[in-house]
Amino acid sequence: MDTNLGLYFVSELIGTAMLLLLGGGVVANVALTKTKGNAGGFLLVNFGWGLAVFAGVIVSQYSGAQLNPAVSVGLLITGAIGAAQFFVAIAAQLVGAIIGAVLVFLAYKKHFDEEPDPATKLGVFSTGPGIRSAGWNLVTEIIATFVLVFVILGFGAGKLGEGVNLGALGALAVALLVVGIGASLGGPTGYAINPARDLGPRIAHAILPIKGKGTSDWGYSWIPVVGPLIGGAIAGIAAPLLTLG
Repeated sequence: MDTNLGLYFVSELIGTAMLLLLGGGVVANVALTKTKGNAGGFLLVNFGWGLAVFAGVIVSQYSGAQLNPAVSVGLLITGAIGAAQFFVAIAAQLVGAIIGAVLVFLAYKKHFDEEPDPATKLGVFSTGPGIRSAGWNLVTEIIATFVLVFVILGFGAGKLGEGVNLGALGALAVALLVVGIGASLGGPTGYAINPARDLGPRIAHAILPIKGKGTSDWGYSWIPVVGPLIGGAIAGIAAPLLTLG
């Protein structure tokens, strides 16, 4: 397949913006004061993020619905995408994540104004650990992202030129995988498992005029970037195990 890098960029941007709009939106609905979904619980967040992935995958099949630099790293290592496609995807994912986060802010503007806790506001945009321990938080993100990328490589989702092989069913498989990771491994760090998902909205938090927002916690910000990239790379290296036999 000949790839139009402009369309490739747009595909990844739209998909990642959709991912962050719906994923960030469910966190806002559960966390912010006076919303209809306030205190809906972590399981609602898990399912909301899973469905956000489903929607993002459906609208970005031209580029293989990567939506995540960790997935892109895994695909690059396995040779499923080339260097040009990799760098275009990374740029699009970061821009799309910022756009999605801004849209969440606009949708919940009055609730951000009413929310008294700066940490809760930041939590809508980016992840943070339940117990802060840089080394162990990093390990959690590596493990969770390895699971994500290794399983995605296992059923072939995100291959350039094929998109999601089973259409909506393939997108559903990715969505359920994300729900499972959140339910199983999301407790310690909030399971960023995606550098763009965390960094893009954190940038948006820093630049948006959010009333009483407080710090963007840049001291933690490297963990949900570096951990997923390592996890994705390990998955890409381990991918030949998927074809044994």
